[in-house]
Amino acid sequence: MNTIRLLLVLILLVTPMANAVVLEGVGHATIYSGNVDAARDKAREAALRDVALQYEAQITSRDTMENGVITESRLRVASSARARDARIVDEYRSGDLLRITVRAEVSESSRCSAGDAAGLKKRVAVTGFPILYPDQARVGRIGDAGEILPQQLQASLRESGRLQVYGATTSRLFQDLLNAPTQQKFDNRLTNVIQVARELDVQFVITGVIRDLGVSDPSAWGTSVLDRMQRGVGMANQNRRFVADMMVFDGFSGAPVYQQRFATEAQWDAGPGASAGFDSAGFQETRYGQAVDKVMADMGVAVQEALACQPFITRITRVDGSKVTLASGATAGLRPGDELHLYRSESFFDSLGGTPELSDSQTRLTLSNVHPDFSNGTMPLSGGEINIQRDDVAIVW
Repeated sequence: MNTIRLLLVLILLVTPMANAVVLEGVGHATIYSGNVDAARDKAREAALRDVALQYEAQITSRDTMENGVITESRLRVASSARARDARIVDEYRSGDLLRITVRAEVSESSRCSAGDAAGLKKRVAVTGFPILYPDQARVGRIGDAGEILPQQLQASLRESGRLQVYGATTSRLFQDLLNAPTQQKFDNRLTNVIQVARELDVQFVITGVIRDLGVSDPSAWGTSVLDRMQRGVGMANQNRRFVADMMVFDGFSGAPVYQQRFATEAQWDAGPGASAGFDSAGFQETRYGQAVDKVMADMGVAVQEALACQPFITRITRVDGSKVTLASGATAGLRPGDELHLYRSESFFDSLGGTPELSDSQTRLTLSNVHPDFSNGTMPLSGGEINIQRDDVAIVW
């Protein structure tokens, strides 16, 4: 069965774009529980996807055969575009179905070309997102957010099918949450990232800090008769904030490759006892929970975008003459006949805690045997001749 994945990048710009064209797209959404605003947002997103695919769509297919029989067939539809001045020009409702037409100026995106690495699945680990002020989580009993948020992010990344995702959501990388991710050396480098990456054998480590879960007006949650009356007539400010910093670190060097703050604010309209956890049904039904869910979707997209232009790197686990074994295999997308560049990983005595330097050996490895979690092949020279050894790396650009 064909699996169609739409990989869409719509970046709203405020500056004029060259070679832009004006297109219209149509999107549909179902109205649930009378929430027209939520349906309108979903229909608008669908319309923007339609606009992007009209502007530029690339279709690629890949079939896997075993003994002459196709065992897997994948169809990929991808579009990368920038949209400016997107506006709704028509809205039609029929019962619980909402149809929206969006008009926007669209031009080609300036995303990098990821080369052959785009077809391989990089390994990432998602660690815990500790809460900076745990007392803020008492309202709604969402103190489990530090573990549930990365678990949901982990599930979202797995569902995308573009990464190999490993969980370490109970791990905490930062001791000083207020100043995370900066260390005392103020160079943003985390040595414990390297340790986590090595233990889980991943290329990248994703982590973060939940900085704010507080309600906008704590007095709005009073228990007096007046407080209840004000909440009942909508006079009290029942909004709640969500602010989280997300960082992506390179597992080989510990250096940050991406960092961004995600924030939203919405009404906390959960009834007494309705919410009992960050992923509870009561939490998801609140406007706040829906707003947070949307932000988390943005976080998942941001991770994929940040890693799309990164090369694929895997460790060398064994060198025997001209035969080399790698820590990645078929699950990463490697196949017999693939070629990888071999790099020496070097550290110096005067900076043992510094980032290892990679030196191009000017040699390529050609894979001959590929297993699910490892692979091996041969290089033209023996490892001793070019000083390639265990813990060096192989790279696909």
